[in-house]
Amino acid sequence: MTDATDITARCHCGAVVLYAHLPRGLGDVSRCTCSFCARRQAGAVMATATTVIVVEGADNLTLYTWGTHAAQHYFCKTCGIYTHHQRRSDPSECGINIGCIDGVNTWEHEPIRWTDGVNHPSDQ
Repeated sequence: MTDATDITARCHCGAVVLYAHLPRGLGDVSRCTCSFCARRQAGAVMATATTVIVVEGADNLTLYTWGTHAAQHYFCKTCGIYTHHQRRSDPSECGINIGCIDGVNTWEHEPIRWTDGVNHPSDQ
């Protein structure tokens, strides 16, 4: 699936449910090499930030930032699953954890490409 699509995503326990529009569909899944993402290892697909709506569980999300605080990573307070993040490279985009998207088998998207977060332009 590579065409634009609307998705529903949820954390493991189901307390957090998101809706988002993926203008490039599931074809642009990637992982980042920055110190945080390299440890997290979740593949993400790009959503238009204005379309990301927390349908359920907004009060159950916790936010993690560091460094420039431009990237904002959200996790379920109950099960700890990373659901989505606002991107540092382009704040008009959000990364959605592909493993949280209803009906998606992440292993069908391997190999997942890596983006260079270690040498991010904002750090130069």
